[in-house]
Amino acid sequence: MINLRLASKRAARAAEGQAAERNRARHGIAKPEREAARREAERTERLLDGARRDLSAGNNHETDDPSAR
Repeated sequence: MINLRLASKRAARAAEGQAAERNRARHGIAKPEREAARREAERTERLLDGARRDLSAGNNHETDDPSAR
């Protein structure tokens, strides 16, 4: 036999615990660390954009496979 009141309270505590864990993960980082992570992400994005191949200039092949040409 299950006491529904206790089961309900147990489920509510588990849900609150999960919400608290998400909030700790989201807000638990110090501002300098957040800014450093943001700067690193922007640097990585610029690096990837700079290394991107430009397919609009002359050689417009859909694939890099030489047998498909």
